[in-house]
Amino acid sequence: MHRSVIAGIVLCAVLAGGAIWLWLQPQSATRLQADAQAEGAVRIVGNADADAVAPLIAAFRSRHPQLEVVYQDLQSSALNQRVLADAATARPTIDIVWSSAMDLQAKLINDGYAQAYASIHKSALPAEAVWKDMGYAITSTPVALVYNRQALSVDRVPRTHRAMQQLLASGDPDLRGRVTTYDPARSDLGYLYLTQDLAATRDTYALVRGLAANDPLLVATTAEMVDAVATGRAAIAYNVVGPYAVERAETDPRLGVVFLEDYTLVASRVAFIARDAPHPAAARLFLDWMLSTEGQALLAEEWLPPVRTDMADQGLPVTQPRVIDGGPQLFVNLDPVKRRRVLGEWDAILAEGASAR
Repeated sequence: MHRSVIAGIVLCAVLAGGAIWLWLQPQSATRLQADAQAEGAVRIVGNADADAVAPLIAAFRSRHPQLEVVYQDLQSSALNQRVLADAATARPTIDIVWSSAMDLQAKLINDGYAQAYASIHKSALPAEAVWKDMGYAITSTPVALVYNRQALSVDRVPRTHRAMQQLLASGDPDLRGRVTTYDPARSDLGYLYLTQDLAATRDTYALVRGLAANDPLLVATTAEMVDAVATGRAAIAYNVVGPYAVERAETDPRLGVVFLEDYTLVASRVAFIARDAPHPAAARLFLDWMLSTEGQALLAEEWLPPVRTDMADQGLPVTQPRVIDGGPQLFVNLDPVKRRRVLGEWDAILAEGASAR
């Protein structure tokens, strides 16, 4: 389904229910707005592109013009360090932390850097989208394969992880040096996807061996992967942020996008209110806005698919979603010993593949 059609449906539903919602606001919501207005600002650090978040912020400001909204866009590791440094100061400045590095977010929450808040939209979210009334999944982002239509015929495009492994093991010389994926040592998201693939099936090691046999192009971002496929530098990219790939493919006929049929990892951008947020009421108000039907529709317009159960269908053909829960099992993978082991196994397999070529 085309993005404009989807967004139109969602926004019509929002507008139809908007007047009713205004009448049904509890008294506590009115008090929250008054407290937020008195605070005067909300400050957010996130790793979503600032341009993608701009419509969400603009619409919030139009409803609450007395509130200044400051959004700082940082790479996930830098964001994590910024949160830790801010919490250590005498006068913290961060109100909301919002990142796609779900494991880093889970660890920050577990280590006491978040405060609890039961959003008024909690009942509209899947159970796995909320952890301790602190961590809130804001988006639902499936992972995809991207391929170059000139380099790979449709009948050769993998539809399962096993088929991907078999393609990589085929010895096709046209794939040598033309397979790309995240470098898990440089990308927090790449490391998250790798550990989730390993949790899904031990066959992941066979797939990694297939990657290694083809001298893979290892990169730090989805944009680099999609660029490489579009230009023909790569024939296929593994574990790409799906909505970004679909958006690019809409205007670039060189690109094809597939969501694997045996399972598709579905990640999220997780938000929480900082423990020492200087503007806690404004933070709660903005978090509620992010989770509202209208806020989620605005994010969907920017290819940040909604997490709400009443707005889940965004036309992405995911048949077997494997949702990454945002709880404590995530930060286990951040244990230094575990991380060294995972990356050590990855490096050993790559070295094996290099020596065999």
